[in-house]
Amino acid sequence: MARTIKRGKAALFAAAGTIALTMTMTPSASAIIGGHDATSPYPFMVSVQKDGHHYCGASLIEPDWIVTAGHCTVGVKTEQLSVRVGDLDRTKGEKAKVTKVIAHPDFSYEPFHDDVAVMKLDHPVDAKPIKVAAKSVRTGSDTRILGWGMTCEDGSECPDLPVRLQELDTRIVPDDRCSEDYDADNELCTDSPTKNAQACILDSGGPQIKGRPGRWELIGATSRDGDADPACATGPGIYTDLTAHRTWLKRVTAK
Repeated sequence: MARTIKRGKAALFAAAGTIALTMTMTPSASAIIGGHDATSPYPFMVSVQKDGHHYCGASLIEPDWIVTAGHCTVGVKTEQLSVRVGDLDRTKGEKAKVTKVIAHPDFSYEPFHDDVAVMKLDHPVDAKPIKVAAKSVRTGSDTRILGWGMTCEDGSECPDLPVRLQELDTRIVPDDRCSEDYDADNELCTDSPTKNAQACILDSGGPQIKGRPGRWELIGATSRDGDADPACATGPGIYTDLTAHRTWLKRVTAK
């Protein structure tokens, strides 16, 4: 999740693997604050790794295609990327290389727009993909987000990323809860019933899902903070509505 301070402006992100020590202008992934260890298998969950370090979350939507946030493609070369798929432990699971990166043709980073991209793997993996839901969800609907990123606001206080996948139950909230750069037609304004809990640094592109264990459907991808407060855990988060991009996803992954 990219953290925004004002319209379209992103804060600096900690580089994966050196959170407390090195800062970079490259938009990074975001993590879950206030979540807990995953309670069920999520075989479609992907750790996108840059130079061997967790960088972004993603979801397996075809045996050889994953979907993530568009801003996970900024400032990174395809040959730097690999993935781990199908295990709650981000250091395990099947490994594959990324051979192609395709951001949505209308994607922009400042201001954010159509924050979605797909990546093709060098071979089909054995893990079971998740289905992109046929339609979006209504305000008040229960959802869940997943990620391996930072679990606190200050990286010096939580320098080690969780190895086990974290989950957080969330809920779709009214559009006017999110910041002025929010696009109600293509994004999901999301908050959590848990106080001070939300996605944050090193979770971008990770799945927002609905349903129940064994019958999850993919509805969103972690995008950015949803209000003017630079703290991740306060207020809502903005998630790309993947159901709004379902036609594009089907077309591009058919190549």
